[in-house]
Amino acid sequence: MNESDVKYDLSGKVALITGASRGIGKAIAKGFAQTGARVVLSSRKQPDLEAVAEEIKKEGGEAFPFAAHTGRLADLDRLMQKTLEHYGRLDILVNNAGTNPVFGPVMNTEEPAWDKIMDVNLKGAFFLGKAAARVMAEQKQGVIINIASNAGLRPAMGLGIYSVSKAGLIMLTRVMASEWGESGIRVNAIAPGIIETRFSEALWKNDMIRKMAESSAALGRIGKTEEIVGSALFLASDSSRFMTGQVLVLDGGSGLKGV
Repeated sequence: MNESDVKYDLSGKVALITGASRGIGKAIAKGFAQTGARVVLSSRKQPDLEAVAEEIKKEGGEAFPFAAHTGRLADLDRLMQKTLEHYGRLDILVNNAGTNPVFGPVMNTEEPAWDKIMDVNLKGAFFLGKAAARVMAEQKQGVIINIASNAGLRPAMGLGIYSVSKAGLIMLTRVMASEWGESGIRVNAIAPGIIETRFSEALWKNDMIRKMAESSAALGRIGKTEEIVGSALFLASDSSRFMTGQVLVLDGGSGLKGV
């Protein structure tokens, strides 16, 4: 195969995406399905997943919806079991599920909020990643993509604990890549800036925050969910087969113009 022939083809691959009922996760799931992957859709609510699965099937793709709470290890065990029962293998894991129930100074953050953020954003990604890696190691190949945030690279106003969790996810990406590379498993991360999703609407619907974000970004705007898909396809496909332990920052050049 010549380098010019390399394409983002996921034909025959099985991909599991968490947080797949909406936003970035849904966009990635649909993008993977459109390039040939059989996708396992997971989030907390089964009806929402079934709606996305129907969209994918109407477009000619294949999808299996299974509800699981990323912050509960028993749910993650069942998710992995059902994935293997349904498809018999796992080639790609996208740890996309995330939460942030608080906004404001870290001094005001109480233990339940800390625990919820860390359980979903970091603990769940670790244990699901570990379960996936066991399967991938037997197959001698696999890809894990962790959806981090540019908030994990520098503190985000009002999102201190979320920033800590995403910084941890970035380091977890590097640790996984370091330890699992010999088993043929590649692990990379995507760090989006503000993307126009329901999850982040408290930011982009706030006129002051949106104007600050747009004025500091080289591209002068916030992002769309579909603008994350191409990078996810690149990381999931053989086009990035010599890349691991890296972070792709997709934030429109946030901070390059100052505030």
